[in-house]
Amino acid sequence: MTEYGVFLPIGNGGWMVSTTAPHPEASYAYNKRVALDAEAAGLDFIMTMAKWKGFGGLTDHWGETLESMTLMAGLAECTERVRIWATMHANLHHPIVTAKMLTTLQQISGGRAGLNIVNGSYADEFEQMGLWQEMSKADRYRMTAEWTEAVTRLWREDEVTMASDFFTLDRASSRPHPDQRPTLINAGASVMGMDFQAAYADGAFLGADSFEEMVEKSRYVHRRAAELGRECKTYSMMTIVLAPTDEEAHELVARYGEGVDTEALVNMSIAWGVPEDRARAWAEDATGERAFQVQYVAGSPSTVTEAILRLVREAELDGLMLIFPDYHADLPYFGATVLPALRAAEAPR
Repeated sequence: MTEYGVFLPIGNGGWMVSTTAPHPEASYAYNKRVALDAEAAGLDFIMTMAKWKGFGGLTDHWGETLESMTLMAGLAECTERVRIWATMHANLHHPIVTAKMLTTLQQISGGRAGLNIVNGSYADEFEQMGLWQEMSKADRYRMTAEWTEAVTRLWREDEVTMASDFFTLDRASSRPHPDQRPTLINAGASVMGMDFQAAYADGAFLGADSFEEMVEKSRYVHRRAAELGRECKTYSMMTIVLAPTDEEAHELVARYGEGVDTEALVNMSIAWGVPEDRARAWAEDATGERAFQVQYVAGSPSTVTEAILRLVREAELDGLMLIFPDYHADLPYFGATVLPALRAAEAPR
């Protein structure tokens, strides 16, 4: 069965970069309600990003964020069934710190913990800490592979010594070990990233510019993992704009697009490494759809159901992570209308 989860809005504004869209607050209370709604709806997992600096603009997009691991520890305590996937940066957290924190989260959650491994893309987030290191992409993935190896060894071995260009383990210990290894997740779109996922991750979150590209990438990760004698599930993410009719949903899309925060988009592009002049030229031509940071589907429950089923079936995805403009209103509506239809479409006949 396809797994469905929710990307929690731990940064203010969620994933809508717009003055006219709903603006989720970066608070534990808001996210706790989303987590409980996700569990009540029957979703399978909840996941958070790790973010250390926002993008300004009229919306102060992600100017306020919560910390992933401590938030998820709280949500592990107040939920019973959904899997709890937190995010940590390999270039920020030492493997011993990571191993200990995830073991603790695994105990709190009763075996539901997962680790989303990222290796830092926004230089200014780490420059403010004095921790940014310029690396080639190949070195960044070499660092992440060695870091992942270290964390997983610490989860099962009593003493670990490892020589790395990026960290030191000298007869290192991290006990107790988790009774069950936490799930390992990674997001990446490049071939290098997908090769890392196939070799080390249990789940790969994939980004693509087209439906056809998503199909190709999902098949690539499945094939590469199988060649290594492993299994790696593939996931994508999607924003859901849901309304009783298609017309009403498209009206919401148009309304959200009217307030697209171009200054925040400029700052986001610059943080990715795009020169400022190019970032501003791109943002000046940005359409309302740029208010959505990821692919979206808008429509009635039946339209949204059909779009999701087509994506997961044809791209051979194992799961889909959901984003909502207004989590408190939209997620329960999705759980009452779309999710039952998705489950019914996959039920054995």
